[in-house]
Amino acid sequence: MTQSIGLDLNLLVALDVLLEEESVRGAAHRLHLSEPAMSRTLGRIRKALGDPVLVRAGRRMVPTPHALAVRAEVSAVVERARALFAPGRDADLRTVTRTFTILGHDALAATHGAALFARAAREAPGIRLRFLSESHVDAPLLRQGTADLEVGVIDTTAPEVHVETVYEERMLGVVRAGHPLLDGEVTPERFAGAAGHLIVSRRGRQRGPVDDALAELGLTRRVVGSVGTYPASLFVLRETDLIGLITSYGRAMAASLGLATFEVPLRLPAVEVGFAWHPRHDADPAHAWLRDCVRELMSGASGAVLGE
Repeated sequence: MTQSIGLDLNLLVALDVLLEEESVRGAAHRLHLSEPAMSRTLGRIRKALGDPVLVRAGRRMVPTPHALAVRAEVSAVVERARALFAPGRDADLRTVTRTFTILGHDALAATHGAALFARAAREAPGIRLRFLSESHVDAPLLRQGTADLEVGVIDTTAPEVHVETVYEERMLGVVRAGHPLLDGEVTPERFAGAAGHLIVSRRGRQRGPVDDALAELGLTRRVVGSVGTYPASLFVLRETDLIGLITSYGRAMAASLGLATFEVPLRLPAVEVGFAWHPRHDADPAHAWLRDCVRELMSGASGAVLGE
């Protein structure tokens, strides 16, 4: 009986890694096995589940619908087992081998990625970080186990998800250097009517809080369209006379592209910025380390990473 339980746990660990890597070769490397041995393990998993688990799609492998359905539970069981046998929250992170998926706007990786990778190399070299861009479709990625941490403006309604607000952010206007709007005081009237506006929205929205604030003054702006991320918007703004928005934290990113920022002459609501995680990670020392890292990085900044 003991042997059977151990065998099943080993299969769960292998399944967890296979679903993360979506590759027999990658899983074999992670588990320090040969590819033939990993292929045999996948065969045993397929037999146990009565499902192919991973199937070929061109040159890569993709999870089956059943594998996607059980992925979160598999990950949770494996994490609970690790926590059960872990020596405690003071465990040596240098011995931990994990992959963490961080969900957020592309600006998250652009601004925090280098520092986070450097810290992982120093403190937890066995931890790999995978930045996942937000989709225009809302999905319970933390609950499903697709993401381990969500960073930015958290709007989840899942009651079990833990949310920690780190700071409140404000928006700045951003235009190319030498933009006519910068000649003189930026009034609400000039801001609204000087040129077309570009919105950042992962959902493709064509209206945001700026429009509400302008409406209170009897003003409207001409929105020419939207893009999904702040980095993409900055490259568009650099080559046009369009007016965009960016968080105060993104000012350095804008400046590196030769763009100018300015105070928006409107009363805009503050934006709460933080991170969220599923409670199954509460007792996980490695995940606690990740939360500490992100908290410290965000506390040293004064901006958000999501759009309207």
